[in-house]
Amino acid sequence: QVQLVESGGGLVQPGNSRRLACIASGFSIKQYYMSWVRQAPGKALEWVSQVDGNGVVMVYADSVKGRVTTWKDNAKNTLYLQIANVKAEDTAVYYCARARYGDTSYLRGQGTQVTVSS
Repeated sequence: QVQLVESGGGLVQPGNSRRLACIASGFSIKQYYMSWVRQAPGKALEWVSQVDGNGVVMVYADSVKGRVTTWKDNAKNTLYLQIANVKAEDTAVYYCARARYGDTSYLRGQGTQVTVSS
C-alpha cells in the first residue's frame, strides 16, 4: 500500500526545536521529489520545503528560512523536517507529500499537528 505517515508533532515551547518524520511505504522516496507542506488554522496550505531525487533541498516558506532542515534517509525510506527556534506562527498541521513545489495533485499523509505555546 502506497502511503505516507507523519509523526513527531505535539506541543512545543517557543524557542525549542522539533523534528518531524514521514515514513513512506509502497514506494522508494529516493527517486521522488518529497515535500513538507503545512496549514495553519484559518490559512491556506503553505509549501515549506522540498527535497529532490539528488537530495537537493529548497525552502520556500520565507518565515522558516534559516530555521528548517529537510533531508531524506533513503535507507529508512523516511523524510525529515527539523524546525529550530520554533515560533507561534509555526503552529500548523504539517503534511508530508510526494510532490514537487507547485504540484496541485499529489500523495499526502494524514498530517501531524505542531502547536507552539508556552
